[in-house]
Amino acid sequence: MLHHALGRWPEDLGFTVPVDWIRPEALQGDDDVNRRQFVSATAAALVTGPTASQHVDPALIDYFEQQLEGHYRADMFLGPHDLIGTVSAQYQLIDKLVRSAKGEVRRGLLRAGAAYAALVGWLYQDAGDLAAATFWRGVTQEIAVRSRDPHLIGYSLVNQAHVRTDLGDGRGVIDLCEAALDGTDGLFPKLRIMAMQQQAHGASLIGDRSAVDQLIDTAAGLLTRVDDDLPWGNACRRTPGYLEVQRATCYGRLGLGREAEALWAQVLDDVPSTARRDRGVYLARRATVAAASRQPDHAVEIARSAVEIALETRSARMLRELGSLERAMGPWHDAPVGRDLAEPGACDRGELTWAYRKRCPTRRSRIIWQACPAGSAQVMRSREPTRSGITLPSPRS
Repeated sequence: MLHHALGRWPEDLGFTVPVDWIRPEALQGDDDVNRRQFVSATAAALVTGPTASQHVDPALIDYFEQQLEGHYRADMFLGPHDLIGTVSAQYQLIDKLVRSAKGEVRRGLLRAGAAYAALVGWLYQDAGDLAAATFWRGVTQEIAVRSRDPHLIGYSLVNQAHVRTDLGDGRGVIDLCEAALDGTDGLFPKLRIMAMQQQAHGASLIGDRSAVDQLIDTAAGLLTRVDDDLPWGNACRRTPGYLEVQRATCYGRLGLGREAEALWAQVLDDVPSTARRDRGVYLARRATVAAASRQPDHAVEIARSAVEIALETRSARMLRELGSLERAMGPWHDAPVGRDLAEPGACDRGELTWAYRKRCPTRRSRIIWQACPAGSAQVMRSREPTRSGITLPSPRS
């Protein structure tokens, strides 16, 4: 109404606006940015044809599979942002070769392409872009169906379920995992383990502890039978205590603090130094369990290491876990231990930063943990000081 009458926005007139106020034109600008980002994220899978025909040597299948294993290892060290471009470009090359290949060579490249698409989807998911992750999970499923490989089709469904877990859709997770497990006798044990542990996450989202334990216990009985040589889906072999990690995560989600804490203490002892990002996620989850169990000092002590790793890897998955920690620390936001949770930073040249909204005695505000995109001056732009003299970040933060 003020803008309609006077042609100026309330903050330009000296009014104190709500902390979540965003100007309409700013929202339009965000929409334009998001649209460009989505087009960029999907471009590698949407190359128009026809393309020039070429000879495709069968040895290329082995080449891409060996490269894939290297990408999995690099992901553990680097996090998502440094790999997305490389893996997307290799998927684009596979897609180009598939259009020329024939017979078994073509099917082999389709299988490799599905695995690469799944990895691109995971990288976007870990980077916090669920729209792009969902798109690439769909590409994975399409390529898997084209390959006629039932194991890859099941794998693609589990990948879709993983996104539904991040969206908090427990029923959707269960639907997809049950579909993957249909006709389970013919599927590799590795795939059945993946589907069962993901279904356990779906069960935890709807509060079904008995299903969580039953699914993870059943999956544990299959671990010794994993003997395939497929390059994808090897987390159950590569990650120490893989299933107990899933159980601890589910227990934390179910509010079973004591049980979750015992499992995290056990699991973290076995995490190798090479799995730094995973360790950061586990630490953040353990800190959240400690806060929920009313041990705020212990939670902050654990969280410090997680924050250091988050700054290095820029993993949005870790930021999400730290956001859960912030909410669990709500009762202590005004206490010294709550203020210790804040980690200020600056947004500069693509580095990850944390924005901290200080507690203002005259207004309701709270600690905010946030990943700041590169060079986003709008995100870090400060507002005018309030009457308390404390400068608050822009509401777009």
